[in-house]
Amino acid sequence: MRAVSKIRLIPAILITSLLFAATAAQTSDFPNKPITLVIPWAVGGSTDIIFRALCEAAQEIVGHPIDVKNRPGDGGAVGVGSIVSEKPDGYTLVQATNSLHRNSYLNKLSFDTVKDLTPIILVGGHQIGVAVRSDSPFKSVKDIIDYARANPGKLTYMASGVGSSGHMAWEEVAYNAGGLKFQHLPSKGDKDSSTALLDGRVDMIVTPAGWIPLVQEGKLKLLCTFGEKRLKTFPEVPTAKELGLNVVHENPMGIFGPKGMDPKIVRILHDSFRKAQSDHRFTAAMSMYEIPIEYMGTQDYTKYWSDAYVEGGKQVNKFILGK
Repeated sequence: MRAVSKIRLIPAILITSLLFAATAAQTSDFPNKPITLVIPWAVGGSTDIIFRALCEAAQEIVGHPIDVKNRPGDGGAVGVGSIVSEKPDGYTLVQATNSLHRNSYLNKLSFDTVKDLTPIILVGGHQIGVAVRSDSPFKSVKDIIDYARANPGKLTYMASGVGSSGHMAWEEVAYNAGGLKFQHLPSKGDKDSSTALLDGRVDMIVTPAGWIPLVQEGKLKLLCTFGEKRLKTFPEVPTAKELGLNVVHENPMGIFGPKGMDPKIVRILHDSFRKAQSDHRFTAAMSMYEIPIEYMGTQDYTKYWSDAYVEGGKQVNKFILGK
């Protein structure tokens, strides 16, 4: 019996050794083919432009193309959800923000925003602002709040998806102003929101800084921003904090892969994107939208991402669900 057991053990050991060798080989020559980065927002928006610039720089570092695919919908959940079942081999990645966590509290997603993703690197954080058409009767945030008090639920605004930073920021404003009611219309990204505003389909937008060129062209008017400080591009525009609204919101942007990625592959990707952050193409794109370049490594970002899920739940329950 013992002899038979030993004989049966040999194939099992051999198979394990072969699998280990194959995995090691895959890691050592990574990457050996193109990588795909999914952007869960529409083409032409600020996030799309920024990450295309980052990928253009990073692909020269890794030595293979990094192809960008746009899969917008459901506040970023469509794009992120499309990669969670992919092989965790480093060839399929996705861009995501903290809004994904808030979305998970408001909708039943098909994946777990913490357990089903591998954080790789944080690269920056969008500026969020409130904008109206240049011919809008609203000349200030105070005008909007006063009108909303007199006309509950009549004003419409568009943000980049359910649970997005714009959605969260404005619902917090409404809450702090005494529980004002607005109609929120989710979009597929900041470009979609700006188009809707220009077409007159909504009264205002609360989105990332895709509005900067349109404000500079005189088509839109920026009423306030949600950062700690005023934008250098529009020094005359106050922050929500300065207006006494007691709201500061950022929109951290990072890169993720499916759960279970080999740490060595994660390190290669992290180092490549980290180096690409200093490339002139990426810095120029970030500067165009006045987005600060930020950095958080894999270990710190993993903890931050997990903590952000808990914080997102608190925000949704308080400012949107009223719990």
